[in-house]
Amino acid sequence: MARFFNGKEIELLAPVGTFDIFKEVIQAPCDAVYLGGPSLNMRMMRKGYNFSLEEIVQATEIAHELHKKVYVTVNNLLSEDDVEEAKDYLRFLEGAHVDALIVQDYAVVMLIQEMGLNLLVHASVMMNVHNLETVRLLQELGVTRVVTSREMDLQTARYIWSQSGMELEYFIHGDMCVAHGANCHFSSAVFGMSGSRGKCMKPCRWEYRVKKDGNIYPADYPLAVKDMYMYENIPELIESGICSFKIEGRMRDVNFILLLINSYGEAIDRYIEDPIGFDRTVDSDKLHENRKRDFSTAYAFGKPGLSNMNRRYEGTGKFYSTGKVFSTPTAERSLTIGRVAELKERLAQVQRIEQSTRPELSVRVNNIEQARMAIEEGIDHLYLSGDVYLPDVPFTKKNIIELSAIKGATKLYLGLPRMMTELHFEQYGELLSRERLGIDGIVVTNSGAIHAFADKGYPMVGDTSLNIYNHLSAEMYAGLGIQRLTISPEMTADHFTGLLEHSTLPLEAVVHGSPTVMYMEHDLYANTEVQESVGEENNHYVDNSILVLMTDKGENPVYRDQHGRNHLTMAKEICYLPLVKELAEAGLSHFRIEGATYSVSQLRAIICAYKAAIMEQTSTGELFEQLDPVYAGYTLGSLHFN
Repeated sequence: MARFFNGKEIELLAPVGTFDIFKEVIQAPCDAVYLGGPSLNMRMMRKGYNFSLEEIVQATEIAHELHKKVYVTVNNLLSEDDVEEAKDYLRFLEGAHVDALIVQDYAVVMLIQEMGLNLLVHASVMMNVHNLETVRLLQELGVTRVVTSREMDLQTARYIWSQSGMELEYFIHGDMCVAHGANCHFSSAVFGMSGSRGKCMKPCRWEYRVKKDGNIYPADYPLAVKDMYMYENIPELIESGICSFKIEGRMRDVNFILLLINSYGEAIDRYIEDPIGFDRTVDSDKLHENRKRDFSTAYAFGKPGLSNMNRRYEGTGKFYSTGKVFSTPTAERSLTIGRVAELKERLAQVQRIEQSTRPELSVRVNNIEQARMAIEEGIDHLYLSGDVYLPDVPFTKKNIIELSAIKGATKLYLGLPRMMTELHFEQYGELLSRERLGIDGIVVTNSGAIHAFADKGYPMVGDTSLNIYNHLSAEMYAGLGIQRLTISPEMTADHFTGLLEHSTLPLEAVVHGSPTVMYMEHDLYANTEVQESVGEENNHYVDNSILVLMTDKGENPVYRDQHGRNHLTMAKEICYLPLVKELAEAGLSHFRIEGATYSVSQLRAIICAYKAAIMEQTSTGELFEQLDPVYAGYTLGSLHFN
């Protein structure tokens, strides 16, 4: 089965969660299906909605007899323990003759190349592909299709397609995440269950109160977004260069999926047959009547604002409108002496291939005052944030010149925005192409930035948003020119130590601070600008000017950056101070403090404590006792979990 418009193939791509569902869906007017196997995919919370190896073979044979395609999701991050299993699984999938794999981790791309396998690769939405430079890198790596970032508008999609010719797949219907793909670590921090490894516990579906300026606002479910609905915009999708129309729903029942396939399939065919006389609304009423949540076109035509927030069928954190509650508000775990002792024992077992020298201290700052102080304190590496939290203003060229003149032995790095638009690439490309800046490197936040700026002559440090989870992806980035990599903040203790054991590259980890656990285009501050206050209450740990999401388990500050994006941070502070010696002996070469949210004096105290620990001037136990938390206490984040 194939559909064409102006000589361009259009594919309707359907989800199937079980073999029984597949047998009905494959007979419907879709062109391809996607499914998950028994492991290594993003639906590991519901194993009943994945195929066995035998079922994958049977499904592929049936689909090919009908001239349709089967794509298999191998789309979670791989731990070191997963690598050997992945090799066997990839060999099996090649033998099963599946049509392509949907992949998040660059390690899978590397394995396919190293093993010489004949498997096509589609970049998962979890790669968060959102700019042309990332697409060009993926093309060089042999990737043949990109599932675009959920935040990509159709105008950007059309530009990327016209400039690259890359096949683009776009979600047209179904459940959407509020955060950028692979940029939500909330579930990992609270439960040790990684959203990037198919085990998200959905804290975005909790009921929150929104608080700012001493006022409480009636947001209810401020992170719960509406379902995607593009039924009435098929012409715009085709015109934008989208080749694959993707329906979300591998855990939906067969009748619901068939309704969507039949409605969208019939509409696409009607448009191809008569684009001038096309009626956009034939099945609109039917789709609205059978919706699970309310509908939105999300980011297809620009930022949707509060209109994208769902207020229907949420209940008390209910997910998929079935009454099932994935989780209820849960406090971040507090650092305990017992857990520290367990981690020390585990770190002592790490067999590092190369012994490291004295670890070095890195600090990310949000303003020029923090930067001057950090230089005064003699830190090793100073990162100027590319996502500056308001009310601070972005670092200017004048700031860079000033800091480079006084930095002394401190190495100075220019940080890039986490998500970079085409405008960002023009701006930073121009800055980095002029006369040499007095910086010692750049902190790169996405693979497109590596591709664009590797030839500018500046050393590159890989940021947390690259989500490094195994030595294979680390080596891939090193091959692209990254000199030092920051470990994924989602790593549990076993995975963290596993990477230390297997990687020979310099590795950095965030050891202190209140890092971003959810990064989003959605602007929560808009709640306070358009809604009336329903009560009064001051913030407990941050200034009242900072918005917080609160439950009965804690307050999570949310910072707005200069790009208008929101960073939901932890209620407690990450603190690895008691583990400094053991981390260094296990091979962690760089310790990072996320300093953006601290005052200058608070950050100075933290820097001094870690410097003393690194230099072994004072015992870490004594230093820890002397350092009081700024926020709701200390936590080990994902390291609380094995």
